[in-house]
Amino acid sequence: MATTSAAMDGVAAAAFQSVIQRVQQAAERSGRRGPQQVRVVAVSKTKPVSLIRQLPEDIEWHFIGNLQSNKAKALLAGVPNLAMVESVDDEKIANQLDRVVASIGRKPLKVLVQVNTSGEESKFGVEPSGCVELAKHVSLGCPNLEFCGLMTIGMLDYSSTPENFKIEMGSTNVRIGSTIFGAREYPKKQSN
Repeated sequence: MATTSAAMDGVAAAAFQSVIQRVQQAAERSGRRGPQQVRVVAVSKTKPVSLIRQLPEDIEWHFIGNLQSNKAKALLAGVPNLAMVESVDDEKIANQLDRVVASIGRKPLKVLVQVNTSGEESKFGVEPSGCVELAKHVSLGCPNLEFCGLMTIGMLDYSSTPENFKIEMGSTNVRIGSTIFGAREYPKKQSN
């Protein structure tokens, strides 16, 4: 098992380096220069901890996905290097994060406001018409949060909406999952 895990680590590391190179090339094509212009967020959803175990202690964690307000305290207490929550999609979760950050006395938490630009009912996020108001609320009404921008997720139909997946459109954070870690692995449902 150790050999298989080590081989998977090597494949993921090589894929990550390839992604970094492609992101840098895309940033340069769009006129952006320098290593800090675009951040790659490696998404390991559904992957075993063993695949990501060889990470530096000072790694910065980003929380992605829907966060329930009653889970905010557990998230902030359980992830000491939590750098950002990328999925603030309403005032309730913003207020809860703000209160928890204040109560545990940590530095302000960076957040992105998640906007549902695709209009898909299966995706979370504030409607585009409400994103300015939510961004103002986070910036002005939540002193323990640091508003860092907007987060959107493109539609999965790459052929009809390829612009959703080009960092040349101005992205500063790019989430990459299956390209680095391989396809998602969901547990098989047991049939009765």
